[in-house]
Amino acid sequence: MKKNLAGIITLVLFFGGCGNVEQIQEDAEIVSDPEVVEDTIEVVTSEDIANANTDPAFEITVYDSSKAYNGTTIFSDNHDGMNPRIVEVNMLGEVVWEYDVPKDLAKYNNPGFDVEKLENGNILFILPGNGIYEVDQAGETVWSYLDTKISHDIDRLPNGNTLVVFGNRDTPEDAQVKEISPEGEIVWSWQASSCFTAGDYKQDQGWTHTNAATRLDNGNTLVSLRNFSFIAEIDTEGNLVRKIGEGVLEAQHDPKMEEDGEILLANHTDPNTVLTLNPDTGEITWEYVIEEASSWPVRGADRLPNGNVLITEADRLVEITVDGEIVWELALKDPIEQGEGSMKGFFTSQRIQ
Repeated sequence: MKKNLAGIITLVLFFGGCGNVEQIQEDAEIVSDPEVVEDTIEVVTSEDIANANTDPAFEITVYDSSKAYNGTTIFSDNHDGMNPRIVEVNMLGEVVWEYDVPKDLAKYNNPGFDVEKLENGNILFILPGNGIYEVDQAGETVWSYLDTKISHDIDRLPNGNTLVVFGNRDTPEDAQVKEISPEGEIVWSWQASSCFTAGDYKQDQGWTHTNAATRLDNGNTLVSLRNFSFIAEIDTEGNLVRKIGEGVLEAQHDPKMEEDGEILLANHTDPNTVLTLNPDTGEITWEYVIEEASSWPVRGADRLPNGNVLITEADRLVEITVDGEIVWELALKDPIEQGEGSMKGFFTSQRIQ
């Protein structure tokens, strides 16, 4: 439904257990700014939600259109491990784009089925233990890099190269981070063994179980060493600049440097949390607790342009305000058995304007 006036409709939905609606509220505010009166604005109603053509596997359980950051959300869906796919939905949960991983590659879905929508509209994703793929909107592969020693995380860099990590059953002889050119050449790599000793840390699904890497504006690289429970900042020569979060973090996931210099990440304490960390002092400056064990492990979080945080949990995608208010939530209709979230849950999500 569209109206040719600057009307803003707020729709808040909270669904309780078994899909019972606990609250539906609508408020309308008319903005009199003459410069926006002619704008065409999408007005969300309860009828829109009821009539939305959502995927059978998902439901929108919370949506406050006045506080949520509007856009589409792309994510990797691994709840049916035999049929992994990439799905993009609008705010109502309607599928606007979908890609089914080919059957002969479907087994390469864990750990770390990372997905990123690129500026050109293509989709970059990783199939752990197999390779990196870039597909266009028609689902055609336009670029790939095959390598059994990759997992978890990929990023397309501004120079066109791709940053990828390897942490699944890695050893001290492996490179935990690699930068790959469009021609498939490894132009930079880093081995944790150049900075750390093999026997100093626990081993679980590999030596470091590196699960993320991010290139900083200064050219250094943030590397999340899950088994070490800290983040390493590595310079361009491969030297350790500093360890971040040691003694504070526990099996952290998906750290991202924010504009103010703090780091947003998921922390696997009991219960799991999402937090921001001052890298200089190690102080936790903000924290959101995920109480429901069915939603663990929490895979990561993204800061949205309006200041909200989009969180990827095992069984749901949640957008919250800095005050911890849930303003949008997409959930799996069928619950994941506790303990299976790392195998069958969501792994990553990205909000696209």
